Amino acid sequence: MKFYGRITMPMSDARWTKDAHVPFDAVILCGGLGTRLQSVLGDVPKPMAPVAGRPFLERLLMKLQRSSCTHVVLCAGPNLQCMWKYCQDGERWGLHIEYAKEPERLGTGGALRCALPHLRTDPVAVLNGDTWCDVDLCTMVRWHGWRGARCTIALTAAPDADRYGSVRRTPEGAITQFAEKRGRGEAGWINAGVYVIAQEVIRSIPSDRPVSLECEIFPQWVGRGLYGYDGVRQFLDIGTPESYRQATRWFPEPFAVSDGGPRGME
Repeated sequence: MKFYGRITMPMSDARWTKDAHVPFDAVILCGGLGTRLQSVLGDVPKPMAPVAGRPFLERLLMKLQRSSCTHVVLCAGPNLQCMWKYCQDGERWGLHIEYAKEPERLGTGGALRCALPHLRTDPVAVLNGDTWCDVDLCTMVRWHGWRGARCTIALTAAPDADRYGSVRRTPEGAITQFAEKRGRGEAGWINAGVYVIAQEVIRSIPSDRPVSLECEIFPQWVGRGLYGYDGVRQFLDIGTPESYRQATRWFPEPFAVSDGGPRGME
């Protein structure tokens, strides 16, 4: 299997046009403890939660394969061995999978920083291992380049966005503020857990302590190339027993190697 070297694409490059394919590496953050799901899953890591007979992580890998991504880095701590045992080198999905192990729990930002030596493209896509975000990754990567962004967050509309902390942006997509949780039932945009991030941003993450992408890194880039992309069609976080049961309804049957998305969505 052949792999490309490091690719840094100029923002004015014609390959950022709508119909162009832009190669990208992907990182999946798999280090969450899943304490809210322990009553259902026991010690099984959230990304390995069985959904219709296959680990949820396999759904994400198949989505990446269909997006023409070929190189994936899985980031996790002590549970990394479980994922390696199942995924190995990724060849059966047409992927090349590498692994970045956290020496200790480093948060979403610290885990991503650990993946830096494995990355071959600039920018890279970043996914949460416990979230299904129905977004066209190829289009999102192109949009990121067209905007000249340093970091792009996939946003989904929520009728009660202020329960989670909403995101405010300009009509052009530049993020201007992360609003705190208020509990007033107001609609707005929320973070859908998929990002396109320049290596410049990843290199800025401290490597010697736990760091949160959402609470520390993203706010630092407001006004400096941080954008919100609103192309998300459907969104599901499997982090609670209720949402995990919902996932089993979204994915009602085992899937073939060419499948991976919820019925009627792809």
